[in-house]
Amino acid sequence: MKRVNSPLLRLIAGLMFVLMLTTSIHFVRSGSTGAPDFMCAPINSQQKSIVIEVPTGATGSQIAEILFINGITKSSLAYFRTAVSDTRSSQVAAGAHRLSVGICAKDALAQLLDPALIPNLIKITEGSWQSEIRASLIQYGFTAKDVDSAFKQVILPKGFNTVEGLLFPAQYSFAQGTPALVAVQSMVDRFSNDISGKTLLATKDIYKPDQLLIIASLVQAEGDVKDFAKISRVIRNRLEISMPLQLDSTVHYVKKVRGQIFLSTNSTLIKSPFNTYKHYGLPPSPIGNPGSTAIDAALHPAQGDWLYFITVAPGDTRFTRSHTQFIAWKALYETNRKAGAFK
Repeated sequence: MKRVNSPLLRLIAGLMFVLMLTTSIHFVRSGSTGAPDFMCAPINSQQKSIVIEVPTGATGSQIAEILFINGITKSSLAYFRTAVSDTRSSQVAAGAHRLSVGICAKDALAQLLDPALIPNLIKITEGSWQSEIRASLIQYGFTAKDVDSAFKQVILPKGFNTVEGLLFPAQYSFAQGTPALVAVQSMVDRFSNDISGKTLLATKDIYKPDQLLIIASLVQAEGDVKDFAKISRVIRNRLEISMPLQLDSTVHYVKKVRGQIFLSTNSTLIKSPFNTYKHYGLPPSPIGNPGSTAIDAALHPAQGDWLYFITVAPGDTRFTRSHTQFIAWKALYETNRKAGAFK
């Protein structure tokens, strides 16, 4: 093989070797991997913290830059690499977040995901009424006029004509300046994008999606999670034989009262299309905003022939097809109620 002895080539090769050696020494001495990061260490209550704003729709790289500029992370690339390798990063909410200064990228992501570190967080619990969510939005800083307008203008899934039931229970935080309509739309979109919401919207059942959502709201309001599927079956069984639902929760919705409240005979006579003691079939719309578990129960009721259920004591809900048995349990409920079991 012919050897290359060109002085020019030897000079170029020498310069390249020196450059590679210098670069290697720099990385070894600095300990750098191309993404400088603070060392992960326990964070104490005395450590400085600041509030940052994550814009609506911000990408991982944009969030990384915000963290770096504010001195939270040592570099933007450190957080970006962490976010890319951790699927939870997609759950970082827009809006205000309180973070410690000078922390590693892994801890920065953990703090971004911690609801306790999100100022003015809106918490929508399962079964919340639209009126309660309205109050939360106003308390958050939106005007009553803007919230009411948003409820009217929000785009609903096909086949639905009211926002009640579609405001998905979750924790929300919005960037400063976010319009009320965008906030409300995000709640409805959260429903449409949740696996339970997607399943409900696409299901082929004897009941239409809007009717299934009404059933889910009734299930949510009527009992404990462990009984949801059975309650769903009772509702269906009654509907199938044109038996009135006679659910206390529908009257509570009209009266805007919550809790284990004794329902008087006069209350069952209230004139309202939501009063299932006076009207057969389902109420005209949901009586609250159900969560995923209640929606799943509406879609997948338990197997059973029950027509009645009653909670005789906290945590003790019983199901039967026998009216005689139901009356006996109702007497037990009355005894427990008068003894203060439901306080």
